[in-house]
Amino acid sequence: MPLVANTPVEKMAGPYARRWWALIVLCLSLLIVVMANTSLIVAAPDMTKDLGLSSSGLQWVVDGYTVPYAALMLVLGALGDKYSRRGALITGLLIFAVGSIMGSVVDQTELVIAARAVMGVGAAVVMPATLSLLVAIFPKHERARAITAWTATSGLAIAIGPLVAGWLLEDHAWGSTFLINVPIAVFAIIGALTLIPPSKAVGMGRIDYVGGVLSIVSIGALVYAAIEGPHAGWGIGPVASAVVAGVGLVAFVLWELRHPHPMLDVRKFVLRPFSGSMIAVLFLFFGAFGAIYYSTQFLQFVLGYGPLETGVGLLPLAGAVFAGAAVTGRLTPKLGVKAMVVAGMAMGTVGVLLLTLVEETSTYTGFLAPMMMLGFAIGLSVSPATDTIMGSFPESELGVGGGANDTSMELGGSLGIAVLGSLLGAAYRDELTDVVGNQLPAAALESARDSVGGGLAVAEQIAASSTGGAQQAAALVDAVHASFAHGVVQTSLAGGIIMAAGTVIVLVLLPRRRASAPTTKSSAPADQSTPRSERMPPSAPASSWRRASASTREPRTGLITSSSRANSDRHS
Repeated sequence: MPLVANTPVEKMAGPYARRWWALIVLCLSLLIVVMANTSLIVAAPDMTKDLGLSSSGLQWVVDGYTVPYAALMLVLGALGDKYSRRGALITGLLIFAVGSIMGSVVDQTELVIAARAVMGVGAAVVMPATLSLLVAIFPKHERARAITAWTATSGLAIAIGPLVAGWLLEDHAWGSTFLINVPIAVFAIIGALTLIPPSKAVGMGRIDYVGGVLSIVSIGALVYAAIEGPHAGWGIGPVASAVVAGVGLVAFVLWELRHPHPMLDVRKFVLRPFSGSMIAVLFLFFGAFGAIYYSTQFLQFVLGYGPLETGVGLLPLAGAVFAGAAVTGRLTPKLGVKAMVVAGMAMGTVGVLLLTLVEETSTYTGFLAPMMMLGFAIGLSVSPATDTIMGSFPESELGVGGGANDTSMELGGSLGIAVLGSLLGAAYRDELTDVVGNQLPAAALESARDSVGGGLAVAEQIAASSTGGAQQAAALVDAVHASFAHGVVQTSLAGGIIMAAGTVIVLVLLPRRRASAPTTKSSAPADQSTPRSERMPPSAPASSWRRASASTREPRTGLITSSSRANSDRHS
């Protein structure tokens, strides 16, 4: 057995023998990409104190990673298809490790944001590469199980990131939360060379660089406007970004419709299984990341949990993701994609709405059921939705398919934190102003209104300022806790309504499961179930495939065209 895997997937006569070992490497790579976001949840208070971060500064420490991550995935996924998917994975891991090292040693806000941006670029290379390699390596009959494991890993990372970061913060500075990525990245690079075979698209045409630039501008501007507008107010910058995003999106669609080899064939959005699955992934991560963002703040600032306690508190969410993944693996082949995705979204909606019961006196148990329901919803729905999305792309566009799926995930998560975080901040500020009114000096009130952490810091200053300040400080702490609980209730109501609307949209979009065609013997041609008029010869150009894409049939876990079916069955 060679030390380095050298035989390309495209030249293998049968399924790759070490594919399940390769899946472990792919899941490890995915793990650190998601952990990079969730570990900051518990590191944020220490970073705020050490760097003197304002609310806006903390927002951009978090989102400096998100903007390049979301904007670049589609283009970098296409580059991986064209040149080397394994090479893209290794390159992305190297960039990610460099950014992590940089983030661990710098001590200025601007440099931390820059380090996070470098990590975001690396993540944008890694994320679509993991999914495209998975689909390329696994035969079709095993692919749903592999994607379920991939999905469960993302859920595990949501909880394991805060847990590991919290453990490190017990005895180390916040920079250690960056360094945890480095040994995992090195291990994944070695594993990629030894266990993952080379893979790239066969017969892929020229890359649509104009479409790529338009997608970067559109998505980047949209994410920036979504983050900065609700937080800092809709001034010139956020409004201009929103306009650029809208114009760029229209230009992207028009360009892609005319281009012979588009970066992303936007006609796929006419296909209900594809568009319904993309929307489902977006709304699920919108609700999950938004709810986790403010729930962990409640645990830390109101209940007084330390970093490690907060990480442990999120472990039931990870367990629920695995439980949901196990259930969907058994039930999706029987009940179909629509039943599992809609059921998961409905459960996630109920989980968010349960947070409207939170009060100032609530304990951890008040968050346990909502977190478990959100985790189960992710495990139940994301795997069949992702399988459907990836099944919509031919072998030559697996990186683009992974980029589209992952962009939907990251866009949903970033919008959830930005939109729900903004609603939370507004509700908290309004309530605190009504409660304390003129009892504080203007400067102290402004600091207390900025965030729950700012309110508690003002209370500490009042308590230390004079011997008679303890009672006033205690009253302010109670007001801050009550105002934040009020903000959680209002935000959860809005988030639940948004999630419910998304559930209805997906319910309408996803088609009913069609009855399975009678099975044929293994000697039958791979595309025997496709009508003769719809079959495409292997040499058919991409434009012919796109013209036939409207007549694709929906199997149990996704859309498989005749051309992609031939590629899949080659591995089976």
